[in-house]
Amino acid sequence: MAEITVRKGHPKALWVLFMTEMWERFGYYLMVGIFFLYLIDPRKHGGKGFDATVAADIVGSYIALVYLTPFIGGLIADRFLGYRKAIIIGGSLMACGYFGMAFQSDIAMYVSMGLIIIGNGFFKPNISTLLGNIYNAEDLKPKKDVAYNIFYMGINIGAFFCNFVAALLRNNYGWGYAFAAAGVGMLIGLCIFISMMKHVKDGDVVKPIQKEDMPLSRIFLLVFVPAIITGAIGWNMSSWIGHPLLHTVTNDAFFFACIPIVFFYARLYFTAHKDDKKGLGALFSFFIVSIVFWVIYNQNSTALTIWADQYTNRHMPAAGVKWTKPVGMLQTVTSDSMTVDKINDRFVAQLDSKGNTIEVKGTDPYLQNLPKSEWPQKGEKENLISPELYQSANPIYIVIFTPLVIGLFGFLKRRKMEVNTPFKISMGMIIAGLSSLTMYFAVKSTNIYVDKTSMSWLLTTYAIFTVAELLISPIGLSMVSKLAPARLTALMMGAWFLVNSMAGKISGLMGSLWDKFDDKGNYFLILFFSAIFSAVIMLLMVKWLARVVREMTGSN
Repeated sequence: MAEITVRKGHPKALWVLFMTEMWERFGYYLMVGIFFLYLIDPRKHGGKGFDATVAADIVGSYIALVYLTPFIGGLIADRFLGYRKAIIIGGSLMACGYFGMAFQSDIAMYVSMGLIIIGNGFFKPNISTLLGNIYNAEDLKPKKDVAYNIFYMGINIGAFFCNFVAALLRNNYGWGYAFAAAGVGMLIGLCIFISMMKHVKDGDVVKPIQKEDMPLSRIFLLVFVPAIITGAIGWNMSSWIGHPLLHTVTNDAFFFACIPIVFFYARLYFTAHKDDKKGLGALFSFFIVSIVFWVIYNQNSTALTIWADQYTNRHMPAAGVKWTKPVGMLQTVTSDSMTVDKINDRFVAQLDSKGNTIEVKGTDPYLQNLPKSEWPQKGEKENLISPELYQSANPIYIVIFTPLVIGLFGFLKRRKMEVNTPFKISMGMIIAGLSSLTMYFAVKSTNIYVDKTSMSWLLTTYAIFTVAELLISPIGLSMVSKLAPARLTALMMGAWFLVNSMAGKISGLMGSLWDKFDDKGNYFLILFFSAIFSAVIMLLMVKWLARVVREMTGSN
């Protein structure tokens, strides 16, 4: 057989998808970065005035549903729409949703969330699949892992800049302007994609349905109808037994609705052709183990946002104010009396008989666990770094660390010491656990209810977690592209995002219980030990998974 010549460089398609995804992620992470803060901000200040429990539940539900819809979006693109049309439809819906978030009414918020959730279902799995299809060409296959790492770096460039735009707009003009900026970003991404679609057409192939594939009508009958029924059962469970099983009715509804979808994927495996089972089995094993990773990942939108907002010393020295204030990085607080939500000495919001937060006269909640010697003088303002900006630490670390990680594994490969993909994932799980262990030590570094912690704890946690992310997330996308049967790639991308969906809801569930943890260290220890347990399970499967990957792809 003739030797395949590897193409020099990367095709233009990579850069088209890189730019499109960069702007889409700009919008997504802008909203994720400020959503929790918006929900807990008092209505008088333009927010929703929810307590942390309700806010975490809404954010968890949003993230869960954003990553649940790729299940159907991938299926429709796989069999009918094609990937380019699905991406355009999805991006358009998301842009409308972000612009809708600029309106203050609760109805506008929930309708807009629905548009973003549906739009992401069409967009997210299919842009990744399109990239994988392009790199399935024989002269590009050896470059697939590198391509996904480059693609992933583009995602994080958008995720880095979005928080600065969000801080600038929401601090100076209001929440609505920040959400509208996410819509502008999505429109820019769409314009780039539509104007340069010709470069990605080779990857847009609708696969014919095979005899063993389940018809779409049957999927609706066996998956979505049962999901609606089981979701309704979960929603009403609290009225039957007197309390929710999983803390809130939305948690009950979501996890009950997931049961038929999990059964669908189980059926997909057990009825698959024997040639497909090997790859599907390896993927499903990886998916199950990686749930814990995504739970830790999604702490950035709940627990780590709370930590940045309430427990981190965000003081900006005077020398830095002149550089940071013009770009909107700063919030200001005073020690003057103002209308605030009533909280106890553990930062738990106090509710009235109707479940609404109680407003009282007092000082800014930020000052509650700041020593009085560090309070601003009466009539003076204290400049603080906006809490959402800490979420930019992760993407900037991604941009910095990506070439280093690629270089390290390239060096090992040249020295005949190549590390196989399953082992990289195992190491990633351990490192993700260490990021949570770092937060445990942050809790123990002081009495967090009377003193704030250094921002270095949060920045270190994000740095450690970033290494784990580089070992798991882009490799995970690449594994789907490598091991999934060609006609099921988008559907298996949907399964990959389903894992993220379930993890997002688990993260929201944990976040809604944040106030129940008097010792916040225990919260992070749960994450640490869960990650170590998952890593051990993955290590036990390394040899089998490595053999499957090698047999199906010819590489490690």
